[in-house]
Amino acid sequence: MGGNFRLPQQRSTLESALMRAWMQRGVLSCMLLPLSLVFRTLSAMRRATYTLGRSSSTRLPVPVIVVGNIFVGGTGKTPFTIWLVQQLRRAGYVPGVISRGYGASHGIPQTVDAQSSPATVGDEPLLIARRAACPVVVGRNRVAAAQALLAQHPDVNLIVSDDGLQHYALKRDVEIVLCDERGNGNGWMLPAGPLREPASRRRDFTVVNGEILPAGLPQPIFRMQLAGDFAQRLTDPSQAVALQDFPAMLGMKRPRIVAAAGIGNPARFFAMLRNAGLVIDEMPLPDHYAFADDPFAKIQADIILVTEKDAVKCMQLDTLRNDPRLWVVPVTARLDDALAERIVEKCRGRPTA
Repeated sequence: MGGNFRLPQQRSTLESALMRAWMQRGVLSCMLLPLSLVFRTLSAMRRATYTLGRSSSTRLPVPVIVVGNIFVGGTGKTPFTIWLVQQLRRAGYVPGVISRGYGASHGIPQTVDAQSSPATVGDEPLLIARRAACPVVVGRNRVAAAQALLAQHPDVNLIVSDDGLQHYALKRDVEIVLCDERGNGNGWMLPAGPLREPASRRRDFTVVNGEILPAGLPQPIFRMQLAGDFAQRLTDPSQAVALQDFPAMLGMKRPRIVAAAGIGNPARFFAMLRNAGLVIDEMPLPDHYAFADDPFAKIQADIILVTEKDAVKCMQLDTLRNDPRLWVVPVTARLDDALAERIVEKCRGRPTA
Protein backbone atom coordinates (compact mmCIF):
# COMPACT_ATOMS: atom_id res chain seq x y z
CA MET A 1 0.00 0.00 0.00
CA GLY A 2 1.12 3.59 -0.44
CA GLY A 3 3.35 5.49 1.98
CA ASN A 4 0.87 8.36 2.33
CA PHE A 5 -0.70 6.76 5.39
CA ARG A 6 2.56 5.60 6.97
CA LEU A 7 2.29 8.05 9.88
CA PRO A 8 -1.30 7.07 10.82
CA GLN A 9 -0.28 3.40 10.70
CA GLN A 10 2.82 4.08 12.81
CA ARG A 11 0.68 5.76 15.45
CA SER A 12 -1.78 2.88 15.32
CA THR A 13 1.11 0.40 15.70
CA LEU A 14 2.36 2.25 18.79
CA GLU A 15 -1.14 2.16 20.28
CA SER A 16 -1.33 -1.59 19.59
CA ALA A 17 2.07 -2.15 21.22
CA LEU A 18 0.98 -0.28 24.34
CA MET A 19 -2.26 -2.26 24.45
CA ARG A 20 -0.32 -5.52 24.25
CA ALA A 21 1.83 -4.37 27.17
CA TRP A 22 -1.30 -3.61 29.18
CA MET A 23 -2.63 -7.13 28.72
CA GLN A 24 0.09 -8.58 30.94
CA ARG A 25 2.13 -7.60 33.99
CA GLY A 26 5.42 -7.37 32.14
CA VAL A 27 8.50 -5.22 32.64
CA LEU A 28 6.99 -2.00 31.26
CA SER A 29 3.82 -2.29 33.35
CA CYS A 30 5.81 -3.08 36.50
CA MET A 31 8.02 -0.03 35.92
CA LEU A 32 4.92 2.16 35.64
CA LEU A 33 3.13 0.64 38.65
CA PRO A 34 4.20 3.37 41.15
CA LEU A 35 2.60 6.00 38.88
CA SER A 36 -0.46 3.79 38.61
CA LEU A 37 -0.81 3.71 42.41
CA VAL A 38 -0.60 7.51 42.51
CA PHE A 39 -3.29 7.74 39.81
CA ARG A 40 -5.47 5.30 41.74
CA THR A 41 -5.13 7.34 44.94
CA LEU A 42 -5.97 10.63 43.20
CA SER A 43 -8.95 9.00 41.46
CA ALA A 44 -10.27 7.66 44.78
CA MET A 45 -9.81 11.04 46.47
CA ARG A 46 -11.69 12.80 43.67
CA ARG A 47 -14.59 10.38 43.87
CA ALA A 48 -14.65 10.71 47.68
CA THR A 49 -15.20 14.46 47.43
CA TYR A 50 -18.54 13.71 45.75
CA THR A 51 -19.51 10.78 47.99
CA LEU A 52 -18.84 12.82 51.10
CA GLY A 53 -20.66 15.86 49.72
CA ARG A 54 -17.60 18.14 49.52
CA SER A 55 -18.21 18.61 45.79
CA SER A 56 -21.72 19.23 44.52
CA SER A 57 -23.55 16.70 42.37
CA THR A 58 -26.70 17.55 40.40
CA ARG A 59 -29.78 15.36 40.13
CA LEU A 60 -31.85 16.01 37.02
CA PRO A 61 -35.66 15.89 37.02
CA VAL A 62 -35.52 12.82 34.74
CA PRO A 63 -33.77 9.43 35.09
CA VAL A 64 -30.13 9.31 33.95
CA ILE A 65 -28.40 6.23 32.51
CA VAL A 66 -24.62 6.36 32.14
CA VAL A 67 -23.05 4.09 29.52
CA GLY A 68 -19.28 3.91 29.81
CA ASN A 69 -16.15 1.86 30.12
CA ILE A 70 -13.25 1.74 32.56
CA PHE A 71 -11.01 0.11 29.91
CA VAL A 72 -9.46 2.84 27.74
CA GLY A 73 -10.32 2.78 24.06
CA GLY A 74 -13.33 1.48 22.20
CA THR A 75 -15.56 -1.21 23.66
CA GLY A 76 -18.73 -0.65 21.60
CA LYS A 77 -20.42 2.18 23.51
CA THR A 78 -21.85 3.87 20.43
CA PRO A 79 -23.77 0.88 18.96
CA PHE A 80 -24.89 -0.04 22.48
CA THR A 81 -26.19 3.50 23.08
CA ILE A 82 -28.13 3.36 19.79
CA TRP A 83 -29.63 0.00 20.82
CA LEU A 84 -30.51 1.34 24.27
CA VAL A 85 -32.24 4.45 22.90
CA GLN A 86 -34.34 2.26 20.61
CA GLN A 87 -35.29 -0.06 23.47
CA LEU A 88 -36.21 2.83 25.76
CA ARG A 89 -38.40 4.31 23.06
CA ARG A 90 -40.23 0.98 22.72
CA ALA A 91 -40.78 1.03 26.49
CA GLY A 92 -42.59 4.37 26.19
CA TYR A 93 -39.76 6.78 27.05
CA VAL A 94 -38.68 9.82 25.06
CA PRO A 95 -34.88 9.54 25.44
CA GLY A 96 -32.17 12.09 24.73
CA VAL A 97 -28.41 11.59 24.66
CA ILE A 98 -25.55 13.69 26.04
CA SER A 99 -21.88 13.12 25.25
CA ARG A 100 -18.48 14.69 25.68
CA GLY A 101 -17.98 14.59 21.93
CA TYR A 102 -14.39 13.50 21.26
CA GLY A 103 -12.64 16.21 19.26
CA ALA A 104 -15.59 18.61 19.58
CA SER A 105 -14.38 22.16 19.10
CA HIS A 106 -16.64 23.99 21.57
CA GLY A 107 -16.74 23.92 25.36
CA ILE A 108 -20.33 25.13 25.60
CA PRO A 109 -23.19 22.66 24.93
CA GLN A 110 -23.79 22.07 21.23
CA THR A 111 -26.89 20.52 19.66
CA VAL A 112 -26.16 17.67 17.25
CA ASP A 113 -28.25 16.96 14.18
CA ALA A 114 -27.78 14.91 11.04
CA GLN A 115 -26.08 17.85 9.27
CA SER A 116 -23.60 18.69 12.06
CA SER A 117 -19.88 18.61 11.38
CA PRO A 118 -17.93 15.86 13.17
CA ALA A 119 -15.13 18.39 13.74
CA THR A 120 -17.59 20.48 15.77
CA VAL A 121 -19.58 17.85 17.67
CA GLY A 122 -17.49 14.66 17.44
CA ASP A 123 -17.92 11.57 15.27
CA GLU A 124 -19.75 9.30 17.73
CA PRO A 125 -22.47 11.81 18.80
CA LEU A 126 -23.12 12.54 15.12
CA LEU A 127 -23.51 8.83 14.40
CA ILE A 128 -25.89 8.46 17.38
CA ALA A 129 -28.00 11.41 16.18
CA ARG A 130 -28.31 9.87 12.73
CA ARG A 131 -28.92 6.25 13.71
CA ALA A 132 -30.96 6.69 16.91
CA ALA A 133 -32.93 9.71 15.61
CA CYS A 134 -33.12 11.30 19.06
CA PRO A 135 -32.04 14.66 20.54
CA VAL A 136 -28.27 14.77 21.17
CA VAL A 137 -26.25 17.50 22.91
CA VAL A 138 -22.48 17.47 23.45
CA GLY A 139 -20.47 19.38 26.03
CA ARG A 140 -17.55 18.97 28.40
CA ASN A 141 -19.87 19.67 31.32
CA ARG A 142 -22.41 16.84 31.29
CA VAL A 143 -24.79 18.65 33.67
CA ALA A 144 -24.87 21.74 31.44
CA ALA A 145 -25.32 19.54 28.35
CA ALA A 146 -28.24 17.68 29.94
CA GLN A 147 -29.89 20.89 31.12
CA ALA A 148 -29.55 22.39 27.63
CA LEU A 149 -31.08 19.26 26.09
CA LEU A 150 -34.05 19.32 28.48
CA ALA A 151 -34.59 23.04 27.85
CA GLN A 152 -34.64 22.49 24.08
CA HIS A 153 -36.72 19.28 24.24
CA PRO A 154 -39.15 19.43 27.19
CA ASP A 155 -40.76 16.17 26.04
CA VAL A 156 -37.54 14.23 26.79
CA ASN A 157 -38.12 12.22 29.97
CA LEU A 158 -34.88 10.21 30.20
CA ILE A 159 -31.21 11.04 29.58
CA VAL A 160 -28.59 8.59 28.34
CA SER A 161 -25.02 9.78 28.97
CA ASP A 162 -22.67 8.33 26.35
CA ASP A 163 -19.54 7.91 28.48
CA GLY A 164 -19.23 9.96 31.66
CA LEU A 165 -18.76 7.28 34.33
CA GLN A 166 -16.11 9.51 35.90
CA HIS A 167 -18.24 12.67 35.58
CA TYR A 168 -19.53 12.47 39.16
CA ALA A 169 -21.05 15.96 39.09
CA LEU A 170 -24.04 14.34 37.37
CA LYS A 171 -26.07 11.99 39.55
CA ARG A 172 -27.13 8.82 37.80
CA ASP A 173 -29.79 6.17 38.33
CA VAL A 174 -28.22 3.37 36.27
CA GLU A 175 -24.56 2.68 35.46
CA ILE A 176 -23.67 0.31 32.63
CA VAL A 177 -20.02 -0.66 32.13
CA LEU A 178 -18.98 -2.05 28.75
CA CYS A 179 -15.92 -4.14 28.03
CA ASP A 180 -14.86 -6.62 25.37
CA GLU A 181 -12.95 -9.89 25.28
CA ARG A 182 -9.88 -8.11 26.67
CA GLY A 183 -11.73 -7.88 29.99
CA ASN A 184 -9.74 -5.74 32.46
CA GLY A 185 -6.37 -6.36 30.79
CA ASN A 186 -3.69 -6.80 33.45
CA GLY A 187 -6.09 -5.36 36.04
CA TRP A 188 -3.96 -2.28 36.77
CA MET A 189 -4.91 1.36 36.36
CA LEU A 190 -3.24 3.87 34.07
CA PRO A 191 -0.41 4.12 33.12
CA ALA A 192 0.63 0.60 34.20
CA GLY A 193 -2.60 -0.87 32.84
CA PRO A 194 -5.61 0.04 30.70
CA LEU A 195 -8.10 0.91 33.48
CA ARG A 196 -9.39 4.37 34.33
CA GLU A 197 -10.88 3.09 37.58
CA PRO A 198 -10.43 -0.09 39.65
CA ALA A 199 -11.86 -3.29 38.17
CA SER A 200 -14.06 -3.57 41.27
CA ARG A 201 -15.83 -0.30 40.48
CA ARG A 202 -19.55 -0.52 41.21
CA ARG A 203 -22.02 -0.74 38.36
CA ASP A 204 -25.56 -1.96 37.79
CA PHE A 205 -24.81 -4.03 34.70
CA THR A 206 -21.76 -5.31 32.84
CA VAL A 207 -22.02 -5.70 29.06
CA VAL A 208 -19.40 -7.73 27.21
CA ASN A 209 -18.89 -7.04 23.52
CA GLY A 210 -17.75 -10.40 22.14
CA GLU A 211 -18.12 -14.16 22.20
CA ILE A 212 -15.79 -14.86 25.13
CA LEU A 213 -16.71 -13.81 28.67
CA PRO A 214 -13.51 -12.73 30.48
CA ALA A 215 -13.03 -13.90 34.05
CA GLY A 216 -13.43 -11.65 37.05
CA LEU A 217 -16.17 -9.32 35.78
CA PRO A 218 -18.90 -8.19 38.22
CA GLN A 219 -22.40 -9.62 37.75
CA PRO A 220 -24.91 -9.30 36.23
CA ILE A 221 -23.25 -9.79 32.85
CA PHE A 222 -24.94 -9.52 29.45
CA ARG A 223 -23.30 -10.40 26.15
CA MET A 224 -23.47 -8.03 23.17
CA GLN A 225 -22.79 -8.99 19.57
CA LEU A 226 -22.12 -6.45 16.82
CA ALA A 227 -23.48 -7.63 13.50
CA GLY A 228 -22.65 -6.16 10.12
CA ASP A 229 -24.62 -7.88 7.39
CA PHE A 230 -24.24 -5.51 4.43
CA ALA A 231 -22.29 -2.59 2.99
CA GLN A 232 -23.54 0.64 1.42
CA ARG A 233 -21.66 2.62 -1.19
CA LEU A 234 -20.60 5.95 0.30
CA THR A 235 -21.40 7.85 -2.90
CA ASP A 236 -24.87 6.27 -3.09
CA PRO A 237 -26.25 4.67 0.12
CA SER A 238 -29.16 3.20 -1.86
CA GLN A 239 -26.64 0.68 -3.23
CA ALA A 240 -26.48 -1.97 -0.50
CA VAL A 241 -24.86 -5.39 -0.90
CA ALA A 242 -24.79 -8.31 1.55
CA LEU A 243 -21.22 -8.89 2.72
CA GLN A 244 -21.16 -12.57 1.76
CA ASP A 245 -22.30 -11.68 -1.78
CA PHE A 246 -19.98 -8.72 -2.15
CA PRO A 247 -17.53 -9.83 -4.88
CA ALA A 248 -20.17 -11.66 -6.94
CA MET A 249 -22.73 -8.83 -6.80
CA LEU A 250 -20.12 -6.35 -8.05
CA GLY A 251 -19.04 -8.64 -10.88
CA MET A 252 -15.52 -9.07 -9.50
CA LYS A 253 -13.84 -12.48 -9.28
CA ARG A 254 -10.92 -11.60 -7.00
CA PRO A 255 -11.28 -7.97 -5.94
CA ARG A 256 -8.63 -6.44 -3.74
CA ILE A 257 -10.51 -5.33 -0.63
CA VAL A 258 -8.93 -3.00 1.90
CA ALA A 259 -10.65 -2.64 5.27
CA ALA A 260 -9.87 0.59 7.15
CA ALA A 261 -10.92 1.33 10.72
CA GLY A 262 -10.17 4.32 12.94
CA ILE A 263 -11.86 2.85 16.03
CA GLY A 264 -10.66 1.78 19.46
CA ASN A 265 -10.32 -1.90 18.50
CA PRO A 266 -9.90 -2.22 14.70
CA ALA A 267 -9.24 -5.96 14.97
CA ARG A 268 -12.90 -6.49 15.89
CA PHE A 269 -14.03 -4.85 12.62
CA PHE A 270 -11.55 -6.89 10.56
CA ALA A 271 -12.61 -10.15 12.24
CA MET A 272 -16.28 -9.43 11.49
CA LEU A 273 -15.49 -8.98 7.78
CA ARG A 274 -13.43 -12.18 7.65
CA ASN A 275 -16.22 -14.07 9.39
CA ALA A 276 -18.46 -12.95 6.52
CA GLY A 277 -16.08 -14.72 4.13
CA LEU A 278 -14.21 -11.66 2.80
CA VAL A 279 -10.49 -11.68 2.03
CA ILE A 280 -9.19 -8.29 3.14
CA ASP A 281 -6.03 -6.26 3.63
CA GLU A 282 -6.09 -4.52 7.01
CA MET A 283 -5.55 -0.79 7.36
CA PRO A 284 -5.82 0.10 11.07
CA LEU A 285 -6.01 3.83 11.77
CA PRO A 286 -5.73 5.68 15.10
CA ASP A 287 -8.97 5.92 17.06
CA HIS A 288 -11.00 9.00 16.06
CA TYR A 289 -8.79 9.49 12.99
CA ALA A 290 -9.71 12.92 11.61
CA PHE A 291 -9.46 12.24 7.83
CA ALA A 292 -8.07 15.76 7.35
CA ASP A 293 -6.63 14.44 4.09
CA ASP A 294 -7.23 11.37 1.94
CA PRO A 295 -5.35 8.32 3.31
CA PHE A 296 -6.65 6.20 0.40
CA ALA A 297 -5.36 8.38 -2.47
CA LYS A 298 -2.48 6.03 -3.34
CA ILE A 299 -4.10 2.80 -2.24
CA GLN A 300 -4.47 0.19 -4.95
CA ALA A 301 -7.80 -1.40 -4.13
CA ASP A 302 -11.04 -2.24 -5.89
CA ILE A 303 -13.10 -1.86 -2.69
CA ILE A 304 -12.40 0.01 0.55
CA LEU A 305 -14.61 -0.90 3.49
CA VAL A 306 -14.90 1.61 6.36
CA THR A 307 -16.84 1.84 9.62
CA GLU A 308 -19.82 4.14 10.09
CA LYS A 309 -17.81 6.17 12.58
CA ASP A 310 -15.16 6.83 9.91
CA ALA A 311 -17.75 7.40 7.19
CA VAL A 312 -19.23 10.48 8.89
CA LYS A 313 -15.78 12.11 8.61
CA CYS A 314 -15.07 10.83 5.10
CA MET A 315 -18.18 12.72 3.96
CA GLN A 316 -16.47 16.01 4.89
CA LEU A 317 -13.73 15.65 2.23
CA ASP A 318 -14.62 15.88 -1.47
CA THR A 319 -12.09 13.29 -2.63
CA LEU A 320 -13.41 10.76 -0.12
CA ARG A 321 -17.09 11.62 -0.54
CA ASN A 322 -16.80 11.02 -4.28
CA ASP A 323 -14.56 7.93 -4.18
CA PRO A 324 -16.66 5.06 -5.66
CA ARG A 325 -14.41 2.48 -3.98
CA LEU A 326 -15.61 3.42 -0.49
CA TRP A 327 -18.30 1.28 1.11
CA VAL A 328 -19.66 1.69 4.64
CA VAL A 329 -20.42 -1.30 6.88
CA PRO A 330 -23.10 -0.40 9.46
CA VAL A 331 -23.13 -2.52 12.62
CA THR A 332 -26.09 -3.28 14.86
CA ALA A 333 -25.88 -4.27 18.53
CA ARG A 334 -27.74 -7.44 19.48
CA LEU A 335 -28.50 -8.11 23.15
CA ASP A 336 -30.91 -9.99 25.37
CA ASP A 337 -34.17 -8.04 25.72
CA ALA A 338 -34.04 -8.90 29.44
CA LEU A 339 -31.34 -6.25 29.88
CA ALA A 340 -33.63 -3.53 28.53
CA GLU A 341 -36.42 -4.72 30.83
CA ARG A 342 -34.16 -4.53 33.89
CA ILE A 343 -32.89 -1.07 32.94
CA VAL A 344 -36.45 0.21 32.52
CA GLU A 345 -37.41 -1.32 35.86
CA LYS A 346 -34.59 0.57 37.61
CA CYS A 347 -35.52 3.84 35.92
CA ARG A 348 -39.16 3.53 36.94
CA GLY A 349 -38.09 2.93 40.54
CA ARG A 350 -35.80 5.95 40.76
CA PRO A 351 -36.22 8.53 43.55
CA THR A 352 -37.96 11.81 42.77
CA ALA A 353 -35.59 14.71 42.04
